[in-house]
Amino acid sequence: MNVQEYLKRIGAASESLQADYESLRWIQRRHMLSVPFENLDIVNSRPIKLRLEALFEKIAVMHRGGYCYELNGLFGWLLQNLVFSVSLISGRVLRDDGTYGPEFDHMALLVHLEKEYLVDVGFGDSVRSPLPLSGDVVTDISGSYRIRVGSNEDTFYFQKMTKGDWLTEFTFTKTPRKLTEFDEMNRYQQTSPDSHFTKKLICSLATADGRITVSGDSLIETIGTAKTKRTIVSVKERNDILRQRFGIDATR
Repeated sequence: MNVQEYLKRIGAASESLQADYESLRWIQRRHMLSVPFENLDIVNSRPIKLRLEALFEKIAVMHRGGYCYELNGLFGWLLQNLVFSVSLISGRVLRDDGTYGPEFDHMALLVHLEKEYLVDVGFGDSVRSPLPLSGDVVTDISGSYRIRVGSNEDTFYFQKMTKGDWLTEFTFTKTPRKLTEFDEMNRYQQTSPDSHFTKKLICSLATADGRITVSGDSLIETIGTAKTKRTIVSVKERNDILRQRFGIDATR
């Protein structure tokens, strides 16, 4: 496991990096523009083990992506090796019925600088820079985001502005977690028919002016606020798209 190899993977030079907000914002953005959110191993029945060496091999060496446990788990390791103060935290994602998923449903990072920031490179189409827990709004090409503090001040809500309203996407606490604590939910997400990740292939990557996504047999491209969607007609075409647009060899 080599920090320089990981930084090269995301196109970030280490010479100018410091444990400050600007460096954190830069490498988060570089990560989200370089490493796709994807579940190819799950749909191909390849078990995902939450071990840092395996995650490094997959993401940094093989130039693959992953989902929240993999992306945030390894990104947290990178930040710690760049002398950031980082905690793994557990998120509970809002379900369609208005309830929240169980603990460890999602993994994100809490980075402690002059103030605390939520950092998340594993939630798909989401904020591309650190989000302060102070409630300040952060806006980028993907939308506007904020953190709302719950009534008991121990619970926080990650929110996105959607059609004029602040909608919660997941809730979390600041309790520090260990990578191994996510093992059970990692197994569930890979194997349960109720898991979002077992239902269809997803591969999504931020771009400078939007996002590109393969979702099942659809190719979705977003540029600014304009979105186009078309059908992928064959497995060969899908594999060609994964290779050409995401840098992923789906046959490996």
